[in-house]
Amino acid sequence: MVDKNMKAGKFLLMSLMSCWAPADAGAQQGTLLLSELLFQPRSGEAEYVELFNPTDSDVDLAAFHIVRVIHDSLGMHYPLPSHVVGSHEYVVLSKDAASVAACYAVHDASHLVECNLPPYPNDGGTVVLSTVDSVVVQWLDYSPSMHSRLLRNKAGVSLERRSFSRDVNDPSNWFSASSVAGYGTPGSENSQSAEYLIEEASFVFESDIVSPDGDGYQDGLTIEYSLDDGALAARCEIYDSRGTVVRRLLNGDLLGTYGAIRWDGLGDGGQRLPHGQYIVAITVYDAAGTRQTVRRAIALLYR
Repeated sequence: MVDKNMKAGKFLLMSLMSCWAPADAGAQQGTLLLSELLFQPRSGEAEYVELFNPTDSDVDLAAFHIVRVIHDSLGMHYPLPSHVVGSHEYVVLSKDAASVAACYAVHDASHLVECNLPPYPNDGGTVVLSTVDSVVVQWLDYSPSMHSRLLRNKAGVSLERRSFSRDVNDPSNWFSASSVAGYGTPGSENSQSAEYLIEEASFVFESDIVSPDGDGYQDGLTIEYSLDDGALAARCEIYDSRGTVVRRLLNGDLLGTYGAIRWDGLGDGGQRLPHGQYIVAITVYDAAGTRQTVRRAIALLYR
């Protein structure tokens, strides 16, 4: 992953050498933002890129290109066809619009646009949206690690952007589309969309290891939290490597502004769990139903 300073330097070099310059997408009128990406479709199905129009006016898709990136350099431009993207609406780009419509719950087929796209490797790559005169509007470096760790099979699962007010290239701003939504929401509001309720640093894990063998050392895990909003509720669950919930520590409990969550390393029935890796998932809710999940991998060991 290229850090922000390196990215800024890269954009400056592009500007000086190739007349490419970065744009502040949030400041542009008539812009589009990257919203969703399916880079690993199931066999025989099609990739797609979803864009969102955050402005109060219509935008013509023909004012933009999708650009292929090779070794951090902009390469071939893929012109987009003329298509009106309405205010606060989505458009989905794919080589095979019929495939997308057949595989996902598309509520309005007019939001699907068939066009050529660069290849998007399953092991990670880059998506770039530019204007026709080569001004970079959005640059996303994606990787499979941005998916939920609980997914056993990532094929057919899109990555959704959670917040348009957050940096497009922040890995924590992207997450796997919900299974309830069919693992993809092309043309519709993202299933994982949410403004951030908390910073992940609000939850402090004392260790990445739990060793419940009664020797007084790391017999349990304490998660301390400090929040600005005292009206948030939470669910805290422990998942095993197969994605099965083995322990529920909180179930819609009101958190307050500070406190701690404790796991003794045991399952819901008080049973000793097998050693291995587990995921602690803390989902925080507000009164409006906005949610945010913090996840942490924990090793369960016995000495």
